[in-house]
Amino acid sequence: MTTSTRGAARTPAVLVLEDGRTFRGRAYGAVGETFGEAVFSTGMTGYQETLTDPSYDRQIVVATAPQIGNTGWNDEDDESGRIWVSGYVVRDPARVPSNWRSRRSLDDELTAQGVVGISGIDTRALTRHLRERGSMRAGIFSGETLAPDAELVTRVQAQPHMKGASLYEEVATKEAYVVPAVGEKKFTVAAIDLGIKGMTPQRMAERGIEVHVLPATATAEDVYAVRPDGVFFSNGPGDPATADGPVALMTAVLERRTPLFGICFGNQILGRALGFGTYKLKYGHRGINQPVQDRTTGKVEVTAHNHGFAVDAPLDQVSDTKFGRAEVSHVCLNDDVVEGLQLLDQPAFSVQYHPEAAAGPHDAAYLFDRFTSLMSTVREGQRA
Repeated sequence: MTTSTRGAARTPAVLVLEDGRTFRGRAYGAVGETFGEAVFSTGMTGYQETLTDPSYDRQIVVATAPQIGNTGWNDEDDESGRIWVSGYVVRDPARVPSNWRSRRSLDDELTAQGVVGISGIDTRALTRHLRERGSMRAGIFSGETLAPDAELVTRVQAQPHMKGASLYEEVATKEAYVVPAVGEKKFTVAAIDLGIKGMTPQRMAERGIEVHVLPATATAEDVYAVRPDGVFFSNGPGDPATADGPVALMTAVLERRTPLFGICFGNQILGRALGFGTYKLKYGHRGINQPVQDRTTGKVEVTAHNHGFAVDAPLDQVSDTKFGRAEVSHVCLNDDVVEGLQLLDQPAFSVQYHPEAAAGPHDAAYLFDRFTSLMSTVREGQRA
């Protein structure tokens, strides 16, 4: 990525897709060039949480909401220490932010962090194109990086695909750290950071859990050195088929029958550990309005998603695995994609979506209580 910060608002820019389609607009944020997988997010709110979600590493995010930036940028809602998207695409950027917590505009923050974006394009047409053709490689070019379209298409086509990309170690913490329990400490959890969002350990801390966040390269010895009551595997970017290390670690946790909870990438890791495959979705699920049914209760939840890969597991039967019986616990009502797994013979479950949902909705927050209940049940059984 090459960037500049001079005169972005009036600078011509172009979004180029790998299939040759182009969209012309104005630079938004930094001026320069950037590459990534073009994906769309259907959230009407929560752009700050989206932009700072490590799972969006190496992706150019298209906002389907027509106006973005109304509430500016604050210092409280980041999900990590930086913006992770490789580029941002909006139709109508707010001219003046208005919110009591706002400290600067979204444009200013994108510029300060060197994130190349584009505004003033028909994001509805772009979204329809990506739905029909699928997520694909793309580039945003502005300023001195502009060139004839044919040349830009060639440069985009030279970029790596998301399928086969191993990215989780790029975004994970390098050093372990602890998020203390709020109030009385009830449990200790070892959380494997594969691209964890800041609200996730916070949701656990609110339930009396002391969370030890460990690097993606953590070993079983590292995990059990903190004497955990449970182990958590986080969300993260890239192709789960590349995550052999996390799969091996989860296998070791399952062998010890420690209570286990996974979110998003963690759900895919559980799928692989149980012997299921994974595959790339045509255009993925991204946004905060996805309907999912919890099959264990029959309840339908509106949920937050950010995933381009899914687990390939049978929807309507219990599967035998080396860790006992497993079943699909949650399913997306839009397209029947697997949205959750659970083991029936030991305390382990996962979901593909995001129950921490800092920008909302909060329909699925009960899953953290379910994890707490699992740890409590196992502890009581050990005392019996």
